Amino acid sequence: MEVCYQLPVLPLDRPVPKHVLSRRGAISFSSSSSLFGAPDPRQLSQRRGAISYDSSDQTALYIRMLGDVRVRSQVGFEPERRSSHPYLCIDFRTLHTRLGCGSTSASSPERRIHRLLSFQRYLHSSRLLRGIPQQMPYTSSMKTTLDKPELTNGNSLITLTFHLLNQYGLVELFQLDMVKLWRFLVMVQEDYHSDNPYHNAVHAADVTQAMYCFMREPKLAKSLTSYDILLGLLAAATHDLDHPGVNQPFLIKTDHYLASLYRNTSVLENHHWKSAVGLLRETGLFSHMPPEDSQNMERDLGSLILATDISQQNEYLSRFRLHLDQQNLCLSNSSHRHFILQMALKCADICNPCRPWELSKQWSEKVTEEFFQQGDIEKSIILNFICPGFMTYVAEPLFAEWARFSDTRLSQTMLGHMGLNKASWSGLQQEQSSASEETEPTTAASKDGDSAETKEGTSSKEVPQGSGVS
Repeated sequence: MEVCYQLPVLPLDRPVPKHVLSRRGAISFSSSSSLFGAPDPRQLSQRRGAISYDSSDQTALYIRMLGDVRVRSQVGFEPERRSSHPYLCIDFRTLHTRLGCGSTSASSPERRIHRLLSFQRYLHSSRLLRGIPQQMPYTSSMKTTLDKPELTNGNSLITLTFHLLNQYGLVELFQLDMVKLWRFLVMVQEDYHSDNPYHNAVHAADVTQAMYCFMREPKLAKSLTSYDILLGLLAAATHDLDHPGVNQPFLIKTDHYLASLYRNTSVLENHHWKSAVGLLRETGLFSHMPPEDSQNMERDLGSLILATDISQQNEYLSRFRLHLDQQNLCLSNSSHRHFILQMALKCADICNPCRPWELSKQWSEKVTEEFFQQGDIEKSIILNFICPGFMTYVAEPLFAEWARFSDTRLSQTMLGHMGLNKASWSGLQQEQSSASEETEPTTAASKDGDSAETKEGTSSKEVPQGSGVS
């Protein structure tokens, strides 16, 4: 505005605790109409209103309003509007090279690669900082499951991650800029493809909540540093960032540029990591830190995300089992803590079989739908055979070793849920087998009847149209 330089610097109209100011800040603003319409500048100090981000003064954001303010009656996103400024994009080949992970082929010319895949290439930046929920629906006692996502207005990933960062005091400790942090979280949520049945922002929120539960376990809670906690939460929130809804073999078979870029090795995980680094740099969330610290954060973030590659499961599990057998895990050692964070994120990523049956079955149906869209296997085959197999050969060994490391009520509850879920899948399998056996005799009898009718001289041309005989 042309009159901004004339605005007075106004004090806060009510005392605000220092810890609130350092974390949240205070904002004063005025409209041009109120400035020119007030003959006495002292009238500008009259309080017009205040907005509290939470019901508690411990987490409040106070805003002095010096003009007429219109407040929407409903919390939510307004109808989509396009931003006037150009969309930003990231060249993953350049980013990959600068991070020291290899170089691209010199024979192929460099071309700009948008941050998002073909389904969602552009960031809807006009949605940034809109639809912020007025109150946090989560308290200090976190729930085991994420029910009623409508409480967060569809922004479960933003709301949960923001709440946890504040709960641990990480915003204040690392002096994170609130606007940059919120912009980063909004961009992270929007870079998850909402049309993916499984690998979407809700899955990321589910993994973030599970990661929080694991980090709250006694062994980890007393050993993890603030840096470890910040790293774990960010890795959980971004571990599947910009997932295309297809798996690595599909990308390799279709000669996707990501498969070529990462040389068919941890293709999706490398892309998730580089996408997260791109958003960190685009928003400048860690720009106030020394370059060495921010680079270490990016590197360690990648180490956690790359650990979620399911093809590396046996390698991590064998190493974990060896540590437990030799009883040589020392959580005062930073490398050992980082390894445990990797294992915690791996557990959080595939913890759906450990949820209660109603929730676990919903997640299984979602991942089934995503595989079905890829066109690999029929839904019934995935649900009744692959899900129990995944529990037996992938999830159960991992969570059994985690229970050895952290033998708590949470670990035993997860193993108990997995056992019940396996039994439920076995029951569904038997029901399907029984139904198939009942269908086969009927089909055979129908074929015999058709054959007999044909022998009696009924030709296919004489069969009435729509009778159902093929």
